[in-house]
Amino acid sequence: MVRRGGDADASGEGTSWLVLRHVQAEGLGLLVNVLRDRGIHHRYLDLPRGEAPPRDLTNVGGLIVLGGPMSVYEAERHTFLRTESGLVERAFTAGRPVLGICLGAQLIASVLGARVYAGERREVGWAPITLTPEGRDDPVFGVLEPELTVFHLHGDTYELPPDARNLARSALYEQQAFRWGDVVYGLQFHLEFTETMIQRLATEAESRAYVTGAGVDPKALVRDAAQHVRRLGPVVEKVFAEFFAQCGL
Repeated sequence: MVRRGGDADASGEGTSWLVLRHVQAEGLGLLVNVLRDRGIHHRYLDLPRGEAPPRDLTNVGGLIVLGGPMSVYEAERHTFLRTESGLVERAFTAGRPVLGICLGAQLIASVLGARVYAGERREVGWAPITLTPEGRDDPVFGVLEPELTVFHLHGDTYELPPDARNLARSALYEQQAFRWGDVVYGLQFHLEFTETMIQRLATEAESRAYVTGAGVDPKALVRDAAQHVRRLGPVVEKVFAEFFAQCGL
């Protein structure tokens, strides 16, 4: 049972954030600008490449868990997922902020006791999300427009974790974002992708096959990327600045 951190551990303010990366193609993207502008130090932790997690979280301000092509329920195949889940749970217990994107959101949901499973169809490409009433009232998501076109790249979904609040939905999936406590957020979609990241996903063999398997033209993703990424730049800055403000940064 995951417990919320209390007064037993320091806040981690002023320390370095860990960014859990699963594949080189899915880095921080536009999020780097927000971290830099707020003076938040960070470093990537590549558990799939055999890097070791920290022994304790004394010098860890928080976690950002990025996306990837693997599934949370494939821990037998991707054994690092167990280590990663343990690290996320330790962050919860220590009261650290945690932000999950796509696979990262699913991993957080799983650690919180929710079921993660294969959806009925893949959601790939540019499509709108709609904020729920709780999303419109949320201190972070409430700065967004009620409807926003974002980038999707997933086939799995999750049930809403116990005690969490559903913040956004799409036409295909009810669960697109959630908050647990004050500083744990999961986003199923991508705000952080840059044009370069989308071009890479559209050209590398594995991700290109995933895109075309969803019936989406990779060339269309690249063609539309510039306008969408340009539009999302200020959105990313606004919503993630509010997230880090919630974390006291």
